[in-house]
Formats: sequence, structure tokens, C-alpha cells
Amino acid sequence: MLDEALARGQMPFLRRLLGRGGHRLSPMTVGLPTSTPAFQMATMYGVRPDIPGFHYHDKRRRTDIHFPRAGHAALVEAEQAGSRPGILQGGSVYGCVFTGRATHDFFSFARLTRPRAPGLVRVLSAVVVVGWVATKSAALTCKELIRVLGRIARRPSQCGPEWKWFKKRTAISVWTRELFTCAVARDVYDGVPAIYVNYLDHDETAHAFGPRSRQALRALREVDSSLRQIQRVLRRVPEYRFDLYILADHGQAPCTPYRTLAGGQRFERTFFDEILVGVCAEGPGQVSSGSPVEFAALPATEATEERSPSRAEGGLDLGFEPYLDVREAWEHEGIRVISAGPNAFVYFVDTPEPLPLEAIEARCPGLPAALSKSPGVGFVLARAKDGPVCFWRGQGLRLADSEGGPFGEREDRSVVLRDLTALMAMPSAGDLVVYGIDAPEGHVSFINEVGAHAGPSPEELHTFVVAPSEARLSVAIDHPLQLYELFIRYQSEVPGPASAD
Repeated sequence: MLDEALARGQMPFLRRLLGRGGHRLSPMTVGLPTSTPAFQMATMYGVRPDIPGFHYHDKRRRTDIHFPRAGHAALVEAEQAGSRPGILQGGSVYGCVFTGRATHDFFSFARLTRPRAPGLVRVLSAVVVVGWVATKSAALTCKELIRVLGRIARRPSQCGPEWKWFKKRTAISVWTRELFTCAVARDVYDGVPAIYVNYLDHDETAHAFGPRSRQALRALREVDSSLRQIQRVLRRVPEYRFDLYILADHGQAPCTPYRTLAGGQRFERTFFDEILVGVCAEGPGQVSSGSPVEFAALPATEATEERSPSRAEGGLDLGFEPYLDVREAWEHEGIRVISAGPNAFVYFVDTPEPLPLEAIEARCPGLPAALSKSPGVGFVLARAKDGPVCFWRGQGLRLADSEGGPFGEREDRSVVLRDLTALMAMPSAGDLVVYGIDAPEGHVSFINEVGAHAGPSPEELHTFVVAPSEARLSVAIDHPLQLYELFIRYQSEVPGPASAD
């Protein structure tokens, strides 16, 4: 996407930045899942995360984790980062999942409803900054409104979707982006030692329209304009010796929503109503005795069959009662299925620890193989006693020794297998991990999106870092843990350059 945007003139500032010789482009592999929470945990704290997706279930606490639900990111950050130093100590963070120990944060998931007062004051106290953001954003909103009204006039049937996207785009690509950019500029003038800003424009647009859509490329041009403004401010305060890094924490793959393939039915319902009914001789949680018993199908209701564990039973204290999310999730007879994007997780919730393949086969013989042959499914991962197994088109292949399967022809096969093995080592990953990537129908997302990320496709897995030419950066970043090693060194260099990420 970067190459295409540069070639089509959608990112003129970044092209000039690279052409002047002061910055260089390095490839980066972001690890699995190819998702912002996992990437930022590794980059900000230097830990291998237990974050298998944007939405998953914690079997040990009997609670769903779903970013950006209030309190979830904060708990994950506190639990997994521990007391490790973050790369943003004394600095600022905008629009990220975690804080990296930043002193000032705004619109970070970890403190979405409780931003630190210093950060909020710094953003909102300056009348000139807020006034400029409001004036410019209002003008841009009017311009965008004229565009959408024109599109509605040409296609009245699209009034609903066009109006819905106008509201979302205005909030993210106009007001939020302008506020972030002005806040970063203020921090730079103040000499804040480290700044991390996460622009949401292309990601949200690509989810809605596809990563190579006209709208997504336009979003890249707008982000490029914000990068130009930040670089202009950096040049005005050379005494602070800021270094500018630009990176993508994941890519996106064009995909087909699962409901489009399944006649409008959600993947979670298909799993219970069709796949599980076809393979389980007895109800979930029972070891097969060889005497077939029909498995009861789900009742025709849209409500999730929820459990309500108490904290004494291992519930998660998030500042409110532990919950089981009803969105993109379904539970029945001790099995919980969560759709998180091009990935979905199947949990046998009667065990607090991951259930190995041998136990899954005893309960529901042939389930992983049947699931891997289901329409819209690319491959299925499971843990076995001697290492993770990949089920592909009904065939089980061990990741450690298989040369076939969905990755046999990939040049980066060793990297993909390494990262899939690391994913299955996460305790919170499903007992079965289902991917719609490389399904027979093409890339498939189990939620309603036409651009997706979390999987191992080249589009999602391989991104880039634009770094100062003199930065002590590897020629190629093999994992975001290497970024932590790079950025944490800035804190020990006194005097030394600050970092603007």
C-alpha cells in the first residue's frame, strides 16, 4: 500500500522525505496477530503479548476482552506490562491502545474514559490551538458534507450508508486527526521527550471500503498532510533534536464478509447449527462413548446464552461486573465462539487452561478437520501434545515439520510458521483458532468488513518503518520487540535526541 500510494502521488511529503536522503525505508514483520494491541504491547514494553485478537475470551477469568471496551486495555496493560519501563515515560500518546507509561494521554484505549488530567489540559487549555482546530475542522466538515450530498443526489438509494460514513469519517479523519496533529505540534514546541500518535484514518476507511479503495487512498493523503505539518514543526525547534519515525503496525487484506457467503448468517451460528451438529456424537463436554446422540441445535434467538461468574469464581475486576459480550460472540453448552475479524476463536469454557487437540477430538471427533473444510474458512489451528497443528482443507499438518499446507509456497514460510507457533503459545488464544485468510472463496472476515487484519497474509504481516538514516535500526525489523530495544535507548541517552513516533 505504501508503494502504491507513493507511486500514485497520494503521499507527496513522505516521498520527498525519503528522496532527500535524511530518512530510509526498512521492511518490518509485525508478528501475529497483525493487530494494533499486540503490536503496541511488544513495541511499548518489550514483552511478548498474550493478546490473540481484538476480541477474545479469557478462560481463566471467564470474561471477554474486547478493545476498546472501557477498562479492558487498562487491565491488559497493567497485567502484561507489569513494572517494565515503557518507551513513552514522561511523554505523550494519542489514539493508541496502551499508554507506554506516557505522562500525557488522550484518546488511548487504556484510559479512554479517564484521560490523565495533564494530557487533557495540555490539549484543551490553549485557546489558540483549540480555536484553530475547531475553525479548520468545521471548514473541512462543510467541504465533506457538500461531497456526500452530491453522492446522495446521484445515488439516493445509498443515503443511509453515505450518511453513516459521513459521520464516522468526520469524527475520525477530520476532527480527531486535526486535534492529534495540533496536540503533537504543541508537545514538540514544549520539548516533550517522546510522542506517539496513531492515526486511525486509513485503518477505519480500509475496513469499510477496502485497503485499495479510492477512499482509503484519499485517507493516506490526509495522513501525509498531517505528517508534513509535524515535520515542519520539528524543523523549527532543532535544539530539541527530535527523531521522526513513521511506521505501520499492520497491513490490511481485502476480504469478503462471512455473512455474504452464508446468506446473512453469522459464523458463530453456522458453527453451532451446522458444523458442530454434523460432527459431535454427544453434547459438548462429554467424552464420546461410541453411541451416537443427536446434538441439540441452538434455539432461534439472537441473544447469547450468558454465564455470570462472580469475582470469587475468577471473574475479572474491570470496575464493573464481568461480562460476556453479545456482539460477534455466541455460547452454548460449554462452547464459546468469538469472531474478531478474519480470525475467530472456539473455547471450551469448562477448562481454565487451553484444551489440547487430543481432548477436543475425544469430545467432538473430527471437529477441527470439518471446520477447516467449511465454506469461508482458510485454516484452523489447534494445540497438540507435541506442538501446534494446522488443519487445512480437512487435512491435519504439524507446523513444526510440515512442508505442505497453506504456507508451503510462501517465501516467508519460516516467519509465518514461527509467528503462528507463537500465537498458539498464547494462553488466551482459542482452543481452536480459525482464520478466513486464504479460504477457497478468497480472504474472508467473520465480521462485517471488506478490509481485515489479524492474519498471516503478506498484506497484513509485512509493513515498514521510515527512520532517520543515522538511526541504529536493523536493515529489516523481524519483530516489534526490536523497536522496543531501539526506542528505550533514547531514555538512557543524556543528553540525547527525543523521539517523535
